[in-house]
Amino acid sequence: MTQLSFPEQFASPPTSKATVLRRVADQVLWLSTAIVDAANRGRPNNTGVKVGGHQASSASMVDIMVALWFHCLTAEDRVSVKPHAAPVLHAINYLLGDLDPKYLPTLREKGGLQSYPSRLKDPDSVDFSTGSVGIGATAALWAAMSHRYVASHFPQTPRAGRFISLLGDAELDEGAIWEAVADPSVASLGELMWVVDLNRQSLDRVVPDIQTYRLQAMFAAAGWQVITLPWGRQLQALFARPAGEELRARLTEMPNEEYQRILRAPETELHDRVVTPGGSDALRALVASLSGAELAAAVRDLGGHDLELLVDTFDNADPERPTVVFAYTIKGNRLPTEGHPNNHSALLSEMQMHALADSLGMSMDDPWRPFDPGTPEHELCRERSAALQRTPAVDEARLNVPTSLGHPYRKPLSTQAALGRLLADTVRDAPEVAQRLVTCSPDVASSTNLGGWINKTGVWTAHSRHDWFADDPDRVLRWSEQMTGQHIELGIAEVNLVGLLGELGTTWSRWGQRLIPVATLYDPFVGRALEPWSYGIYAGGQSILVGTPSGVTLAPEGGAHQSITTPSIGLEQPGCVAWEPAFAQDLEWTFLHAIKSVGVPGGTSHYFRLSTRPIPPELSEPSDDRHLMERRRRQAISGGYRLRSSATDDVTLVGVGAIMPEVIAAANALSAYDLTAGVVCLTSPDLVFRSLQQRGLRVPGHGGSIVGELFPATTPTPIVAVLDGHPHTLAFLAGVRGDPIRSLGVTDFGQSSALDEAYQIHGIDAAAIVDAALGLLNR
Repeated sequence: MTQLSFPEQFASPPTSKATVLRRVADQVLWLSTAIVDAANRGRPNNTGVKVGGHQASSASMVDIMVALWFHCLTAEDRVSVKPHAAPVLHAINYLLGDLDPKYLPTLREKGGLQSYPSRLKDPDSVDFSTGSVGIGATAALWAAMSHRYVASHFPQTPRAGRFISLLGDAELDEGAIWEAVADPSVASLGELMWVVDLNRQSLDRVVPDIQTYRLQAMFAAAGWQVITLPWGRQLQALFARPAGEELRARLTEMPNEEYQRILRAPETELHDRVVTPGGSDALRALVASLSGAELAAAVRDLGGHDLELLVDTFDNADPERPTVVFAYTIKGNRLPTEGHPNNHSALLSEMQMHALADSLGMSMDDPWRPFDPGTPEHELCRERSAALQRTPAVDEARLNVPTSLGHPYRKPLSTQAALGRLLADTVRDAPEVAQRLVTCSPDVASSTNLGGWINKTGVWTAHSRHDWFADDPDRVLRWSEQMTGQHIELGIAEVNLVGLLGELGTTWSRWGQRLIPVATLYDPFVGRALEPWSYGIYAGGQSILVGTPSGVTLAPEGGAHQSITTPSIGLEQPGCVAWEPAFAQDLEWTFLHAIKSVGVPGGTSHYFRLSTRPIPPELSEPSDDRHLMERRRRQAISGGYRLRSSATDDVTLVGVGAIMPEVIAAANALSAYDLTAGVVCLTSPDLVFRSLQQRGLRVPGHGGSIVGELFPATTPTPIVAVLDGHPHTLAFLAGVRGDPIRSLGVTDFGQSSALDEAYQIHGIDAAAIVDAALGLLNR
């Protein structure tokens, strides 16, 4: 057992640090409980909607977190705290001087403490936002990998310590956990430590059966060090006495539900509940030697509540491989609700709060009173506060991102292929930008056209690996894995992809090293990655997600690979700008524009929906006049531009992305009916919608005035809007001028077919566009 050191100023009186830690834990338990109590009983609420909070879930984490913050952590460590333990984190930060006491009564109040830890919204230090169950726990894992990446490319990167996740045992039901644990690269992350709060309860129930052994085996199979802390030292001392092993077996084999029931039983019943009819006389004698109070304390002596055991475990974890600690705890530990199967959101009554205050030496009259100056507890808080101070990250990278790379597009090219060319060209044309780019994909790098980029920059790995195909003359993709590479390849797990993407997008704010992370995945699987992608943006990650190929344009692949709802997902995603350019030149302009706003204060994420359909560049009617092309570029990065326009337009055809050839063909076909069609090419329906929304607002939004440029109020016409996605994405255009509109798009699952057949099936071919226009004009 590690001997707990003690500062010299504590020498008189000779109080052990273990005792001081226990007093601190008492204070943290009280504060975390009082924070929730104040939010629910301490302020007016006439809405009929409960404020809520999780006193029981917080109580089970108190000792684990006290052991970390008041002994084990360094300023270089980063910790992800389980969502329902947010009050514990705030209580600790308050004691360490990192939270103004005025915030303690403000849990779940506007401008106050967030319901779950929030890196951007809470007033105190929060390393990782949590709340999406399971996803916040994996964030620390991807942060560890991200730090390794920036440290291997930029030697001036500040050091990092351990990346620690504190998670509830019910979170291990989430698939995101196991997708992350199973990734082969994770086994080398020795700086990673997860601590599982094994309180054997979820939201609705006591977790049935004892599944710890299965979970241990799953982590061990992935190369993790597995440590289990079922019992505290007092209970272990009982196990060393005669019949102690029988007692150990009885408690170990006891169903979770029975154990929880014992916690709720009166002390007079405990002897009979612990010793079943089949128990030996020796076991009965051992149990009988304990008073009811002693036996009650013994069955509650779990490893997750033994501060010295926790400190010893955390200090001595193997630094060469990831570690998971299963710490057995009691949900609601030391509260009147402990062990109750329905205690998840239960709140202590006023009478119970007074009783808790009396038992812990606190006061309801002065609930936020800190430790008195000069006491060992106050001195420990002061010492730990100084030890955990961090130097703010300063990003020194000032990138000169060009507006264009200047290479003409003369042949038909898909936007997916144009992205590959763009990334490869930055190595030569914008090397400072290329140095900050990092790409990643879930085993689809070559099929999303990253081959040229990878050939120039290599594949990143934490440890360089021998390239056995280096001498193969027939190899096209040079898959050289080295610490200087700039592409990170993951297994087929989109959740992992966006998890890593989000953390790569925070390195500028964590360690002062700006990255521009770009992830490619098949667009139909954006929905699979949606929640962790949203989480990453919410937590402050800035990145570029590329969904490609997209839509029913990928006709031969069939319905399973044809995305429908992703255009509206992009439009609706907060903290992100969605793009779907049609032409290669538009992709270059908008992508370089996006790069400028990634990895900077006040920046944003981006989502590009690209296609494998080659489109002739002449359809965009480019001009040789550089001023007109600059005007076109400015419009493209604002959301769109007009290809054709006149004061006598009869109808306006609006297209997005790969469908533009059909839109242009339909405009040409309408001339046979003596109808003039204006043509609008949208690069970002998202920005055009924002432009519409900001009308009349005193603070303009990101869309600028582009909606007025595309749809002048002086020349209203009926609108036919069409895209390779759900038609409601563009339905808002009817509100620009009050025009009649027909929105064409995809509303059903696709099937394998030729491209023209797919467009006919879904009614987005040129003939369908013409028919819609004639219908609006009553022709």
